[in-house]
Amino acid sequence: MVKNKRALVIRTVLGWLIAFIMAFPVFWMTLAAFKTEMDAYASPPLLVFTPTLENFAEMNQRVDYVRHAWNSVLVALGSTFLGILIAAPAAYVMAFHPTKRTRSIMLWMLSTKFMPAVGVLVPMYLMLVWLDLLDTRTALITITLLSNLPLVVWMLYSYFKEVPAEILEAGRMDGAGPLKQLRYLLVPLATPGISSTALLCIILSWNESFWCINVTAVDSGTLALAIASFSNPEGYFWAKLSAASLASVAPILIFGWVTQRQLVRGLTFGAVK
Repeated sequence: MVKNKRALVIRTVLGWLIAFIMAFPVFWMTLAAFKTEMDAYASPPLLVFTPTLENFAEMNQRVDYVRHAWNSVLVALGSTFLGILIAAPAAYVMAFHPTKRTRSIMLWMLSTKFMPAVGVLVPMYLMLVWLDLLDTRTALITITLLSNLPLVVWMLYSYFKEVPAEILEAGRMDGAGPLKQLRYLLVPLATPGISSTALLCIILSWNESFWCINVTAVDSGTLALAIASFSNPEGYFWAKLSAASLASVAPILIFGWVTQRQLVRGLTFGAVK
């Protein structure tokens, strides 16, 4: 009994310690966002200071926050919607109509995630120039979609496998074709898993920065580009950079906090039978 209590205390302490380590950068960034540049550079760091909103005011003067935020929303929602739309039929076929090459195909799809994005930057850039899609939301949505698609297919595949095949077989006996089975049987039964996949895809799309910085500019740049614009040859302005970063990550942090129950529910879908 004593050992169990001691183990519980140790796990609790370790859990809080890990949570503190993970949350500390966000906490420190939040403090710096409300400091002056002089206070942000102070050594030792200041924990007590007079808050100011001048960094956010200058951020709005330097970049169009609303336009960049709107681009982030469109890219995240657009790539997520198309990803689910494409991945669901693929996962359905692989889960319920596998062939001897299904596993190899899925492993090949996953292996594409191991390739660094910079390895295909030049050909991708030349393709976008040739198609006249450079600095467009269409290009960014397509690239983000292709980047997340292997993960979306794998997650939906694992969720679909949790649905008993007998239910789809009963649907086939009633005359339901593949599309009706997917729409009226599989999707409703796997809704928690599909929702968690969509939420994770939105978060990954919102945080995408490499392609945004390299293939977008004024017209279709997301909040990642707005943050990058505060880095210049003169050096880093930490207070203003922190303000831009806070304004960029705050929406997705709030979104994750609001949807955490649905996300956890979907990620544990089928874990207990």
